[in-house]
Amino acid sequence: MSTVLTPSSAAPERTGRVRRAGPMLITGLILLALLVLVAVLAPALLGDEARTLSDRRLLGPTADHPLGTDELGRDLFARALVATRTTLLLTVAATAISVVAGVVLGLLVWLMPQRIRDLVLTANAVAVAFPGLVLALVVAAVLGPGAMSATVAVGIAGIPSFVRLTANMAAPIMVRDYVSTARLLGVPRPIVLGRHVLPNLGGPLLVLSANSFAVTLTELSGLSFIGLGVQNPEYDFGRLLADGLPHVYVQPAQIVGPSVMLVLAGAAAMFIGDGLAARSDPRLRSLVRGRRTGVLRPARSAATHEPDRDPADSALSVRDLRVTTAAGRELVAGVSFDVGPGEIVGLVGESGSGKSLTAMSAAGLVPDGVAATAGRVTAAGHDLLGPVSPGDLARDVALVYQDPISTFNPALTLESQLTEVPRVHLGVHRRRAREALAESFRELRISSPDTRGRQHPHELSGGMLQRAMIAAALLTEAKLIIADEPTTALDVTVQAEVLRRFVAAKDTLGAGMLFISHDLAVVEALCDRTLVMRGGQVVEELTRDQLARREVTHPYTRSLLAATRYLEPTEETHP
Repeated sequence: MSTVLTPSSAAPERTGRVRRAGPMLITGLILLALLVLVAVLAPALLGDEARTLSDRRLLGPTADHPLGTDELGRDLFARALVATRTTLLLTVAATAISVVAGVVLGLLVWLMPQRIRDLVLTANAVAVAFPGLVLALVVAAVLGPGAMSATVAVGIAGIPSFVRLTANMAAPIMVRDYVSTARLLGVPRPIVLGRHVLPNLGGPLLVLSANSFAVTLTELSGLSFIGLGVQNPEYDFGRLLADGLPHVYVQPAQIVGPSVMLVLAGAAAMFIGDGLAARSDPRLRSLVRGRRTGVLRPARSAATHEPDRDPADSALSVRDLRVTTAAGRELVAGVSFDVGPGEIVGLVGESGSGKSLTAMSAAGLVPDGVAATAGRVTAAGHDLLGPVSPGDLARDVALVYQDPISTFNPALTLESQLTEVPRVHLGVHRRRAREALAESFRELRISSPDTRGRQHPHELSGGMLQRAMIAAALLTEAKLIIADEPTTALDVTVQAEVLRRFVAAKDTLGAGMLFISHDLAVVEALCDRTLVMRGGQVVEELTRDQLARREVTHPYTRSLLAATRYLEPTEETHP
């Protein structure tokens, strides 16, 4: 048995608060709707007041003129509202140029040969490093003053950022299996880009477009302010600011109207961008819909199964666990079971029967998009239906996930990830945690155990990553181990060593274990009890002796055993 790390001191806890997306997005949409309404109605209702010259020059705010009049006697309030249409139209046009051209070029680079693509992306990186407003000033100076030239200039200046984002996001998608399959089937690359790549970029591009709208608004107004944008007698917010600047000390109210409108338009775009970014997170999206998902909650009904034992005497105790989708479909239907200290309980069933969903929900890790409720869930003595210290859970509950490749962060070394629990929550020194991890690697037959921790996940095979995850799960004095098909990616000899380690953890630490597997032979050899799941329900519970003697009653369990016998080698297959 390898060295087990124990907490040396109380480690600081980290708590987070989920930011709701709804109010921010709704606020942005309301502001935008009001601005659009002003842009549509103001020119028709206030156009004459905004254009009519009078001898009431440079008046202060009055009841007839809320913001006063300019040097030609025109109503400043009316002019600020009327300018909304021109400003929004030019901003939308410039943003559209940036988005469309940038996305198209960002996708087209993947149709180019490698050398040309590298050259284009390098040139684009230089353009991105060049300040957008400065680039817009250069283009506007070349094209000459005017609304159209300013719009084109700002639109061109925004293209590089969209090219970079699109090309970078498309890069990992281009090597996905479904894209490779489409290419092997002879699907033309333009169709692959349009059908398989572009739809996966929609969310981030929409967020960037909303934020780019605010930047474009500022840049267009800036060009008009210095005389390179909208020209008299037309006007936008920037032109109004430029006209009011000479009188700012005499009549400061002259710049209030366009300034407030600029702030409102920019705030609307930023609120929408942040709201869309929040909604792209499935957890926050579910909050916006008013259905709290990804969280284990107490069941509303108090009618739950009476406990067979005291929860304090169980490593894991679950009562009436139910997991449902947003549409109301029940994926796990009222599951109840216990795992005692020093007991290994197997969970078997076909794919889609609810094994992993049950185990992860029982650990408080409810997937996004589903809602989980239970009458009671206690893990290692902690009530998961109430507040629990992350440090306590990290020390007392160990998890081995099903897919080792997707579990790890590819940007971090194995060592930094696998020793995080001892370092952060148990207060173990980095060097001590590193040594304990290497020893655990050695016992699980991972080659070069002293250097593996400094490698990144992509440098190890799937089986080696699985062993590394198991090694990390056994580092602490966990009272409960939840292992979701931990031996799937392992060869037979390594699988036997891993199973011995699990048995040693049970005997030495007295840890309870929930072991999920498709392999009934492994379950029969390892587990004290076996739960058979089908359709989100536990259809049968068997002891080790009952399973060994094939004393089963449910037809589904008999079919699983029959399938296992069918797959076993026979004399005909091995003469």
